[in-house]
Parts: sequence; structure tokens; C-alpha cells
Amino acid sequence: MSVAYLGMGSNIGDRAGLLLQAVERLNGSPSVRVTAVSPLYETDPVGYEDQPPFLNMACRIETSLSPEQLLETTLGIERELGRERVVRWGPRTIDIDVLLYEDTELNTEALTVPHPRLMERAFVLVPLLDILEINERDWLPGPVSEPVGAAGVRRWTSNNWPAEFGRSES
Repeated sequence: MSVAYLGMGSNIGDRAGLLLQAVERLNGSPSVRVTAVSPLYETDPVGYEDQPPFLNMACRIETSLSPEQLLETTLGIERELGRERVVRWGPRTIDIDVLLYEDTELNTEALTVPHPRLMERAFVLVPLLDILEINERDWLPGPVSEPVGAAGVRRWTSNNWPAEFGRSES
């Protein structure tokens, strides 16, 4: 089994409910086990700013899938939860990004790992750092300055999700 970290966001509909459904679907996959989830953060939109705020989170998984297969799994979950790609960085029911896949470096037309904007976006990095194992911090593509510039990132709530999703701050 390989370890990967995913970032998730939602700003349409029941944001927290959609994030929970995404985590449940991931955990329900025979090739994926969710081992940790971060608290939820409400974040200001980046890029296309004329839209509602997002809820963002990160999760740690163990998987037998390759990075490309994991991407296909996450895209399938996005489709199942009503994701439509209309405006780049626009409103969405769910967005699931592969942030890290162990210490793998991959750059294909479909997938770049580590995620190319991981170190630039506090809405991704803040929840990731909540759950990133100490011995896995060297998978990051650069140093993390403390404190992370978290403008536009607000702790929304600790989640009360099932214990099988690993540690959270419930």
C-alpha cells in the first residue's frame, strides 16, 4: 500500500455534506483506505473570485492504486457528486486533488505530483499540515515557513466524522 494525500474543496450546496460524501466514497473503494482527515476550513476563492467561499480539507489515504488510477478514482467521485467543469477555478460541488503520492514526482499531461500549486495556496497547505505525518514532510516540494501565510483561511469547524477516517479534531 502507498500513502497519498488529497485536498478537497466545495462551495456549492451542502459543502460539508459533499466533503463527507467524497471521503465516504473514497473509503468505500476497495483500493483506498482513509487514515486521517483534517478539520474543515472556510476559505476565500482564489483565481475566479466572484463566487461563494469554499470549505476545504485534506485527507491521508493508503491505496494500492497508482497515481494515475487514483486520479481516475477521484474524478469519478467528482462526477458522481455533480461536479461540472464550466469555469476554471469556478464554483463546484466538489474538487478532489492529488497533492502528494509518497515521495513520487510525476509530470504528465493528466497529473502532476506533487500538486504544482501546493506550496502557494494556504487553503491547501493549512489543512494538509494538520495531518501530514512528520516523517512524510520531506515529500513536500519545498520548505514550509512558519507560520504559513493563511490569509483568507479560517478554521470552520472540527469535523465529527466517523473514527474509521482516522484522527480529526472531533
